[in-house]
Formats: sequence, structure tokens, C-alpha cells
Amino acid sequence: MRIVTFILFTLLHCTNYSQGVFAPPAGQIGSTAIHKDSAAIVHWAESCEVVRGRLDIADSTIGLVSFGSEIEAIDMANGTVVSLGDKGSAVLQFNGVVFDGPGHDFAVFENSFSDDFLELAFVEVSSDGINFVRFPATCDLQDSVQIGPFGSSDATQINNLAGKYRAQFGTPFDLSELAGNPDVDINEIRHIRIIDCVGSLHPEFASQDQYGQRINDPYPTPFSSGGFDLDALGIIHYQEYTEIIEHIEHFSVFPNPTRGLLNINCTGFVKAEIQTMQGRSIKYSTQQTINCASLANGNYIIKVFTENGFHNQIFMKR
Repeated sequence: MRIVTFILFTLLHCTNYSQGVFAPPAGQIGSTAIHKDSAAIVHWAESCEVVRGRLDIADSTIGLVSFGSEIEAIDMANGTVVSLGDKGSAVLQFNGVVFDGPGHDFAVFENSFSDDFLELAFVEVSSDGINFVRFPATCDLQDSVQIGPFGSSDATQINNLAGKYRAQFGTPFDLSELAGNPDVDINEIRHIRIIDCVGSLHPEFASQDQYGQRINDPYPTPFSSGGFDLDALGIIHYQEYTEIIEHIEHFSVFPNPTRGLLNINCTGFVKAEIQTMQGRSIKYSTQQTINCASLANGNYIIKVFTENGFHNQIFMKR
């Protein structure tokens, strides 16, 4: 009996999965990690602009990180990275839009060598490149003892922070969590920004989660490769950019999302066609009000033909 009790005690106290309420490391039951070869990823970031952070935010005399280049964050995750340093950032772009589909919409890849050496970063999105909205992050890691340069963290106590999973596994994000925010259109994301979390617990430098809790991750890391190491951005729900015909002066589709009727307001309306996100036509109309109640919930493209051209718009059926 004592042996059984000892085994149970060991399992309960040594398994990371029992520690927190959030998803566990890659490979464990309940993990949300997305492998770089997953068929769910349909596109990768096409450009990256980095603002380097310091080697140590508490010491401005030793300069900035220097490891890697911006090109390392473009295309498929491959283990080569650009390091952001303390409070450094990267803005990733693509020739199209990321939109809110079922489940997660994109994933950020870091290069951690293990499931518990986690360098974390905030993730923000923007529709216009000016206004960025941050995903509500939670970090329930203890904040009384500083995690050292190569210390360990528990993934089950971390949510909505990039860097939660080891190399080759992306941390996914769901745009629906930002629904209703007036500063961003979750069906037209054109910029994604990654900002290194400063792991220092010092009040002057500490990063905080949505509840004001200090984020404790490896610190200091005064190396050329310090801070968050960005490998790639994989996109799950993606639509190539479609040029808008300049002749169309007035155009809108509402309500969006819709539960039934979809109204089209434009100049010189001729007809409309509803397509799947893969471009397959499923419905036609010569009226400017279309009944979409029979469509399955999800995202669609409406192609509106006018006397001067056409316009494509993504809409959601709920």
C-alpha cells in the first residue's frame, strides 16, 4: 500500500499536466501545439520587420541582440530564427488577409530546445498597420523567485503567449477572442506583431499579463540570441488579397456576421455570387438582399458584379 501511495504521489507532483489549467506541452493529451508540417497551415508570413531589443533591459551599456536576420522569420518554420532581445518586436505581413475561421487562425513558432525552457512573447494583430490589439495573455507562473537564464517553466500555467511550445510546434491563436474590439477587423488581419516579454521580476522592467501578474521567464539572457527567438508564422485561415476595382465608389455588405439575410449596398449592382473560401460557387442572386440561412456556419466570399467591375468581400454566416 505504501508503494502504491508513493507512486501516485510522484505522478501527481512530477507531471506537468497536473500543474495548471491551460494546455500542456506538445505531444501530451489536450495540447494545442501545431506541428510545422500540419495540413492546417496553408500559408506562411512573407515579410518581417524587426526592432531589436536589448541584451539586458537593465543595462543599456551592453547594446542590442544581434542573432539572425529578418529573413529567418519568413516562410516555413525550419529552426533558423531572428532573436528579438528584451522587449524587441517583429511585425509580420503577407499578401492577403488572415481571417477568423473555426478554431485557431494562426500559429507562432519559437525554437525552444525543450518543453519547459520557454521564452515568451505577446502577440498583437492589426487591420491597418497602425492600431494593434493584443491577445489577452495569462501567466500563472510564480513571481516570487526569478527564473534564471536556463530555468524551467510550466506550459500549463501559460495561455495566449507565443513561445509556449518547443521548436517545430507553433503556439496557436484564435481571432474570435478579439471579436467586438472596435480597433480591429478580425476578418481582415494584415499585420501580426510579436513583442518579447521581459522576464525580469523587477517592478521597473517586468512585463504583465492581462491581470497585472508579472510574467516570469528566463532572465537575464545577455547573449546575442537573447529574448524571444522568432522562427515563423504559420497561417491557418488565409485569403489572398483581391484588388478592389476603383470604379466602385460605394460598397458595403451587412450585417457581417449574418444569421440569415445579407444586404448589399453598392453603385450599379448587377448580380452577386457566393463562394466558399476555396472559390467554389454555391449561390447566385440578382437581388441585393440574399437569404443565407441555409448556409453552414463559417466564412464565405461574396463576389458582387457591377456595371463597372466587381468586388470581393469575406463575410461570416453564424
